[in-house]
Amino acid sequence: MKRKQKIYQNEKIVMFPGTVERLLQQGHAHAEKFEYHEAIQCFQDILQYGEMDEHTLHVYAYCLHETRQFEQAREVVESLLAQGPSQYIETMELYLSICMELRDFQHVQQIVRSLLEENVVPNSSIERFTSIYNLSEKLLKLSHSEQSIEEEVAEVVLSLDVFLHLPVYEQLHRLQSLSEMNVRPLIDEIRTIIETEEVHPIVRSVALCLLVEQEVNGDLTIRKFEQTLTVNPMTLPTPDELPVTQSVKKIVNERLEKESSTLEMVQYVLTRHILVTYPFEWFGASAEKVSEGYIHYVHSLLGQEISDESETDNKVMELIQQLEKFSDIPEV
Repeated sequence: MKRKQKIYQNEKIVMFPGTVERLLQQGHAHAEKFEYHEAIQCFQDILQYGEMDEHTLHVYAYCLHETRQFEQAREVVESLLAQGPSQYIETMELYLSICMELRDFQHVQQIVRSLLEENVVPNSSIERFTSIYNLSEKLLKLSHSEQSIEEEVAEVVLSLDVFLHLPVYEQLHRLQSLSEMNVRPLIDEIRTIIETEEVHPIVRSVALCLLVEQEVNGDLTIRKFEQTLTVNPMTLPTPDELPVTQSVKKIVNERLEKESSTLEMVQYVLTRHILVTYPFEWFGASAEKVSEGYIHYVHSLLGQEISDESETDNKVMELIQQLEKFSDIPEV
């Protein structure tokens, strides 16, 4: 945000018509695809021309948060809070999350205590803010101990009673932050997350991927969409390596070779849906039927004329529509 003053003083910048709109569109598109570094670059380019709207500032701050640029993210959110954003509670939750990452636990406690005392927090959010306060209190105590803080913090955050009260995007961030750690001391907490149906299916898949990537040995029983499967992370392929998934991608690539825009969109939808169902693969549907279903689905989204509609499996189409709902992670 400091760049803004420098930019306003530079009168030689020439803004071409539509530049800001194009950068805005690209920035949000990158953010939706979890391409946070690319999104940040677009948003920083926008700041060369002026200010961003409230929603874009919020997304910009979230992207900085996801790339662990916490100091910059904090600066952006503090600026946003000073403006009195319309989504004050959501913005405050992001701010508190950033402060937690910066280990400013005492500041978090002061803010939450003040908000609750002033009755600023709506009834629907009181439990969540109380959980944040309790978590910061526990972490503050841990920070004064001589134990491994990183491991202890992760253990507290991943305990189911705390984890379930975090927003879905924050649950994902917490799990992704463990990718460079040895997760074996946290197996019990991660196992509980994976096997708990109340946890979002994508979050459970990301937790399972952690164990797969580190080849953790031991059976897990997973239930999704009324189907049950027992797997061992040590021998389980990653989502992209699953056999039906590989066949589906091959068929789609061959059939849409001359439809690049459709192919790109099908690949994007597939990537999201695979993560929702993992370690299942479309629950027994053949690669041929699944491929046909996704091509049909994307053609319908694009308003294109659909051929051989009778060949599309209705059960596959219903499943695709169901997975699309679950693959939509709530925005920050």
